[in-house]
Amino acid sequence: MSARIIAVANQKGGVGKTTTCVNLAAALADMNYRVLLVDFDPQGNASTGCGIDTRALERTAYDVMVGNCDIQEALVSPERLAFDLLPSNGDLGAAEFELMTREGREFILRDALEEVAPRYGWIIIDCPPSLNLLTLNGLAAANSVLIPIQCEYYALEGLAALLDTVEQVRGSVNPRLEIEGLLRTMYDMRNNLSQAVSDQLIENFGDGVYRTLVPRNVRVAEAPSHGLPVLHYDPGSRGALAYIGLAGEVLRRRRKREAG
Repeated sequence: MSARIIAVANQKGGVGKTTTCVNLAAALADMNYRVLLVDFDPQGNASTGCGIDTRALERTAYDVMVGNCDIQEALVSPERLAFDLLPSNGDLGAAEFELMTREGREFILRDALEEVAPRYGWIIIDCPPSLNLLTLNGLAAANSVLIPIQCEYYALEGLAALLDTVEQVRGSVNPRLEIEGLLRTMYDMRNNLSQAVSDQLIENFGDGVYRTLVPRNVRVAEAPSHGLPVLHYDPGSRGALAYIGLAGEVLRRRRKREAG
């Protein structure tokens, strides 16, 4: 089974994008799949959320992008976690400017991942919260895009812009790109607005919306400061159970897709 590559993207920050990447990678790895998490956000939050000191890294996603090293030289295996990581830090932000004139710059990540993809069942890409060259690389490399959406007033506006981008990517650099699914995050069942946005998403996108709801949960917020996914920080928490549920849904959708 060749790797399925999922880009997790939303140009709006603070929607649970990185948290979803780290915990989906952890959940799939705990189910005995070989997983690679690609931290493609210059903030490096996925790396620190896996317990990596981003200031001490010798090789990062930046080095892969600008040709300083092969991807295999930059991969790390975070302590206490069962998946591999392509780490990132602030250097990655400079890659966009350095690559401005390079031909084929949209495909650098895709070409790098082709080297290691046979080793993995799943590759999860944490895209930056903006629509730039890095995000374009993530979408060009992916089979599908998973979109986390915070259940709040402006969520649907941002979603429309991202879906337009996905259509543009399909028409240019990656015609095979699919919508993996829409994930409702930071859901507060006591909040009428959360329910209203959730209902609107289901009305507009139907089965495209995961059944899993990721709740607002203190444990989810605390886990990154301990360098752990919430699944390992507090396995019995509502947030951890939600991400286990998401991994199950992602697996079922893949089986259904491959069977059909």
